[in-house]
Amino acid sequence: MSDIHPDVQAALDAARDLRHRIAELRERIDGIRARRPALDGSIIPEVDAMGRLLNLYLAPGTVDRHTSDELVTEIMAAIRESTADAARQYQVIMDTVPTDPAEFSTATSGQQP
Repeated sequence: MSDIHPDVQAALDAARDLRHRIAELRERIDGIRARRPALDGSIIPEVDAMGRLLNLYLAPGTVDRHTSDELVTEIMAAIRESTADAARQYQVIMDTVPTDPAEFSTATSGQQP
């Protein structure tokens, strides 16, 4: 069995650390959920990190209390608020990702520069 050169081993270790860091980042992003209710709390949309509507809760009687135009306006406003909240959560996660490659390698390996 041949020995791996230390530089090659370091590169392999860095690649493994990078894969783990990316998987962790993806998991955090996939876990983002935003639920911002309408002002009266009767409408609660749920959106993910990409702003996709996952669920929509309408409290009993909500449809009866609003005209169709009012209902659309309230639902859309709550979805916009939820989408903005999901975007804020996404940005918080992305702000923790180093942009300097040297910073990233020390962040993934736990070493100090």
